[in-house]
Amino acid sequence: MAPESSFIDHGEIKRTGTWLTASAHIVTTAIGSGVLSLAWAVAQLGWIGGTAALIVFSLITLLTSILMADCYRYPDPVHGKRNPTYMTMVKTILGGVQYKFCGLAQYTNLFGCTIGYTLTAAISMVAMKKSNCFHKFGHQADCNISNNQFMAIFGITEIFLSQIPNFHDLSWLSIIAAVMSFGYSFIGVILSIAKVAEKGHHVKTSLTGLVVGVEVTRTEKVWNIFQAIANIAFAYTFSTVIAEIEDTLKPSPPENKVMKTASVIGITSSTIFYASCGLVGYAAFGNAAPGNFLTGFGFYEPFWLIDIGNLFIIIHLVGAYQVFAQPIFSIVESLANTRWPENKFMTKEYNVRIPLVGTWRMNMFKVIWRSTYVVLTTLIAMIFPFFNNIVGLIGAVSFFPLTVYFPIEMYLTRAQVPRYSLKWIGLRLIVGLCLIIALIGIIASIQGIILGLKTYKPFKSN
Repeated sequence: MAPESSFIDHGEIKRTGTWLTASAHIVTTAIGSGVLSLAWAVAQLGWIGGTAALIVFSLITLLTSILMADCYRYPDPVHGKRNPTYMTMVKTILGGVQYKFCGLAQYTNLFGCTIGYTLTAAISMVAMKKSNCFHKFGHQADCNISNNQFMAIFGITEIFLSQIPNFHDLSWLSIIAAVMSFGYSFIGVILSIAKVAEKGHHVKTSLTGLVVGVEVTRTEKVWNIFQAIANIAFAYTFSTVIAEIEDTLKPSPPENKVMKTASVIGITSSTIFYASCGLVGYAAFGNAAPGNFLTGFGFYEPFWLIDIGNLFIIIHLVGAYQVFAQPIFSIVESLANTRWPENKFMTKEYNVRIPLVGTWRMNMFKVIWRSTYVVLTTLIAMIFPFFNNIVGLIGAVSFFPLTVYFPIEMYLTRAQVPRYSLKWIGLRLIVGLCLIIALIGIIASIQGIILGLKTYKPFKSN
């Protein structure tokens, strides 16, 4: 038990976070697999559009993060009651109906991310095999490998991990995820810089990206632009953890003021990092930038560094899958236990001794439900193995409600902003613009998936 002096705020464990720790949490949460597609996104938009999109999304995210900081305590931003989680904040300020919509958006995002992580991890496994194949047999060798067997391997791994009790509470998981995500992102940036500095390096870039009539048709250009915007949106979908990060801060000075400082530092740092991946990646590959700059084989050597980068991605996503899946596991199990409290299938546990590990308390419902969930996400990833389209779809679906709509609605309600005032109109215009962008991104990503399915045959070797 923690010592008495560590307790504060009505018996809860003392919060010791500062602007520095909060900034670090924001950066480690933001830097993830979304950076892998940024070079491709910039290639579709060009130097002007790509740079503008990165800046605009960072400013919108910064604005909504600052607005959310004032919603942590309600109704007064300094002395009001704490809202320690995003969904608690929505329920307290906006009420039950909005709370249900928020839950739907959050769980849809979690579900989509587990599918995306399955696909991304498998692509990185394939990239490692291809990297060694190209190194051994030359860059022109036929090294095509199907993703399916690697998705199955990833799925089997997650089935086992999903049975570990309280997996998401393991503190080392976040540390490993942060180290791995920074690791592969830095490797991608370093390889891009090395490629730009290569003697004789010359790739085609332009202010507006891929050239209509030469590299793409006019229709393809339009769809690619919308998909690229959705991909960039995916990189900025981390506002849902702002409340949890603010809940780690010391109560003095006021959490909202410290959180605003941390948001400026954290989001600015993340944007600089995103720009490094997207813009330097575009400089390295030009208009031919691959969808994932560590697996698209713009880089062939040093093959061992490419392998390390992809290994970092795999390790990161193995843990990240569980972080995103555990809330889904928990809510279904909680609902089932509430609905059938006397059902032994739901509640009975069996002690299973595992050599060298200890005793595992097995519940049959958990085993079957969690295994079924992992199998489902693996099958969907196999059927729709389109990295940029999946990333874009997740980004478009989650960015608008979770990063824009709910934060602005909560702020307008908490601050009692007068209707049709300049501030009210400005925030409403941002909501409307982001809704249009999200809808266009969703349509473009679905169109890309449908187009891909015309030539792709699920469950068959490439």
